[in-house]
Amino acid sequence: MIPLSILDLAPVCEGSDASQAFAHTLDLARHAERLGYTRYWLAEHHNMPGIASAATAVLIGHVAGGTETIRVGSGGVMLPNHAPLQVAEQFGTLASLYPGRIDLGLGRAPGTDQATARALRRYHDSADAFPQDVQELLYYFEPAEPGQPVRAVPGAGVDVPVWLLGSSLFGARLAARLGLPYAFASHFAPDALDHALALYRREFTPSRRLARPYAMLGVNVVAAPSETEARRLFTTLQQSFVNLRRGRPGLIPPPIDDIEAYWTPAERIGVEQALACSVVGDPDQVRDGLAAFVERHRPDELMLTANVYDHAARKRSFEIAMASRPG
Repeated sequence: MIPLSILDLAPVCEGSDASQAFAHTLDLARHAERLGYTRYWLAEHHNMPGIASAATAVLIGHVAGGTETIRVGSGGVMLPNHAPLQVAEQFGTLASLYPGRIDLGLGRAPGTDQATARALRRYHDSADAFPQDVQELLYYFEPAEPGQPVRAVPGAGVDVPVWLLGSSLFGARLAARLGLPYAFASHFAPDALDHALALYRREFTPSRRLARPYAMLGVNVVAAPSETEARRLFTTLQQSFVNLRRGRPGLIPPPIDDIEAYWTPAERIGVEQALACSVVGDPDQVRDGLAAFVERHRPDELMLTANVYDHAARKRSFEIAMASRPG
């Protein structure tokens, strides 16, 4: 059966705070481990009131320390915000603490607004230097050579699988050229999915890290005992996307009964386009929707995300999704 993994942003819901979000993240990771999910990734975002995973490496350590077998990683670390050496040291430390369980997914977007990006970035053109920064980071994970002036300690010689994340042809081409696994952000930016996936598979060059292309695709999945309940739970994510497009990101809102009264027709079109790779419904609908997605795109793995307001309902959604996964 196709491996399933989870992407979490440590959502901070209305009426809650970051401490509660972190408790929910660890509880969900333990639940995912019991259910048989392959990996649990956390995403770097900044200056977002509803997302508590800004200090991504710290939170990965918290989750890895509270679980036993599930892989834990970043989906991703936004490399332009960091010095490659520091990232190598952080993930070398994590992989030394939790051998065989740490993944490092890298993105080149800032994960925030322009003002915060300026506050974070090491230099103005850091996103343009992304390919060079990735190669520098990979170098720090190689065994240290005699006389090497700068090394990652810990990090050098430590096994840390590195993934490239993307939503365009740029990331697909770079992952193919470097021979790295590729995760496509189809859960919020699906437009280039088919072209990026085809390019990655066509141009892939085997490397010491990976012999054949390996693609993981993001999918929003909101599952509930009934379609009506699932559709209502999904309005939390729809509202969040509307709020972001209005320039008013906030805490994660509770679901509402009538999403049509919340958005304008133009907003509806934009949000539905962004969330086109979503499977929402009862167990049978989720099973059919995931099967159709896998049949069309042939991913090696699926990374599911579910921005559900109620923690118990979110856990139940991932439980239903695992029970409904395609063969």
